[in-house]
Amino acid sequence: MKPIFKAVSEPVESSSGELAASLGLPTHNAGMPRLVIGRREWIALPELGVSPLNAKTDSGARSSSIHAENVVLSEDEKTVRFTTTNHYNEVVFCESPVARTARVKSSSGKAKKRIFIETTAVVAGGFSWKILVSLANRSEMLCPMLLGRRALSGYFLIDPQGAHLLGMRRSLNEFRAKPPNADQS
Repeated sequence: MKPIFKAVSEPVESSSGELAASLGLPTHNAGMPRLVIGRREWIALPELGVSPLNAKTDSGARSSSIHAENVVLSEDEKTVRFTTTNHYNEVVFCESPVARTARVKSSSGKAKKRIFIETTAVVAGGFSWKILVSLANRSEMLCPMLLGRRALSGYFLIDPQGAHLLGMRRSLNEFRAKPPNADQS
């Protein structure tokens, strides 16, 4: 009879950033150790001042997306402005260079042209990496952000029974955008 191995979650004292460094992450080599994340994780997008966000991990989705409203593409189509909201329902005004535009098929099967931006993502615990994100109206979705397999590949394994395994949302508060008159007190 062949032995059966069972993976058991083990809490550790280190942040996800420290764990990644100790495991030699990030890496794209097959078979190398990965960080275990849950079906949802807290995430920050510091270049946009958006934090914290509850992001759904979805290995079935090719690309990642973020909830975006009031999307305005510049005349030269090189930059885009939009608004989004963080976990506290604070509206965040964002501006970013356009990485590309492409047709994306949604889970309902409808294909639409979407604008993609490239930004840095940080998960609770400090691990950061660059991701490509499409701008979409996710107002009807439970999570305002979706992390697809391109963003997850090479860095993470998903535990579908777990949620927020990398840490608490308050660890990402340092990445929140400051209100416009916060420095004038």
